[in-house]
Amino acid sequence: MGGCAGSRRRLSDSEGEETVPEPRLPLLDHQGAHWKNAVGFWLLGLCNNFSYVVMLSAAHDILSHERTSGNQSHVDPGPAPIPHNSSSRFDCNSVSTAPPGSCQWDLCCWKLRPGCLFSFCGNQPVCYFLLLTSPEAQDPGGEEEAESSARQPLIRTEAPELKPGSSSSLSLRERWTVFKGLLWYIVPLVVVYFAEYFINQGLFELLFFRNTSLSHAQQYRWYQMLYQAGVFASRSSLHCCHIRFTWALALLQCLNLAFLLADVWFGFLPSIYFVFLIILYEGLLGGAAYVNTFHNIALETSDEHREFAMAATCISDTLGISLSGLLALPLHDFLCQLS
Repeated sequence: MGGCAGSRRRLSDSEGEETVPEPRLPLLDHQGAHWKNAVGFWLLGLCNNFSYVVMLSAAHDILSHERTSGNQSHVDPGPAPIPHNSSSRFDCNSVSTAPPGSCQWDLCCWKLRPGCLFSFCGNQPVCYFLLLTSPEAQDPGGEEEAESSARQPLIRTEAPELKPGSSSSLSLRERWTVFKGLLWYIVPLVVVYFAEYFINQGLFELLFFRNTSLSHAQQYRWYQMLYQAGVFASRSSLHCCHIRFTWALALLQCLNLAFLLADVWFGFLPSIYFVFLIILYEGLLGGAAYVNTFHNIALETSDEHREFAMAATCISDTLGISLSGLLALPLHDFLCQLS
């Protein structure tokens, strides 16, 4: 009897060992969905920013060709543009490249063939419906609840009974309280965006070097490309470098603005390659400020406040860009009138 019982116990143990790999199948499905979502959101971000980045990069070409009557052709990057203000050492266009986005977009239509730009963004529905996986499909076995309960001590929520996405139930007083707490993150991000877009759309055109083989339009395009490369690299580096105090990034970006503004006025930099390095550094600071701001908010807000906090912080870039455009316009006119 003892031998039979022992054999049955060993048989049941062996059967239990054989059934261990079965629960791993949903985990593999979950990992596959994770990578599909990662690729899908990456492509959505690329499509979302594509037309905007092209518009900013081509702003100098658009304004240059706007002065040429009857020019309805595409922007040709080859020939050097004719100086529009020969009395100024900055080779200025009559209009700054710093107007708000709506003005630049109006100039972009018919100039850059918007059908080409919008066809690239037709990819957004494809990414959304074919790559992104709904939360219900990711959690067939109730594993999401177990994982969320294990994460509760890490996100330090004080109301575990409330689920994410319940910010619509927040009162006006609660929203104001949350917003006041967000100012520690919103103000530095506004400063960063103000400084970098004052540089990009207010000073890039004025940072003109005649002692180089690059034309004025080509210099402007290189400035924009290096800035976007820095932004891309720093926004992708969150797992490598996490910055808690974004105020330091705002201060460094303001120093960049002051340095380049001084160079526009005094012209002390001997080569354009110094400006290339500074602009690449500017893009690194800007991208790091953006990604670390939202990462810190996601970590330090409770579940019921997180959705509202992330949405409210989105005003930072819009406010900073708008303020920089308002100040860059009169600065452009003033500097271009100098002999």
